[in-house]
Amino acid sequence: VQLVESGGGLVQAGGSLRLSCAASGGTFGTYIISWFRQAPGNEREFVAGIGWSSHATEYAHFVKGRFTISRDGAETSVDLQMNSLKPEDTAVYYCAAAAVGTWSDARSYDFWGQGLQVTVSS
Repeated sequence: VQLVESGGGLVQAGGSLRLSCAASGGTFGTYIISWFRQAPGNEREFVAGIGWSSHATEYAHFVKGRFTISRDGAETSVDLQMNSLKPEDTAVYYCAAAAVGTWSDARSYDFWGQGLQVTVSS
């Protein structure tokens, strides 16, 4: 399984970015695909997740109403639309895939992307 992220960068506070995670090399029917982030000195934290087939979603409380995770049924990618960005959203963002487990627990995830930097300036 390979996960390749794209779309990070620098944006001003209040702006938007869209991250994309392209998944390949596996059958993802029952998988959860999630985004995590890690800021310097902090632990990796769950941001949002989506069931590959069910399209069920979960969000961390600190992104509800601002971020939206989605998957186009015809596409092998998961997107994270990030609006109303804040400086505290600055982190390296990772895409991850899990067959089973707790959505918000990084230990549930078997496959990770390389990560990409998102920087929000004040």
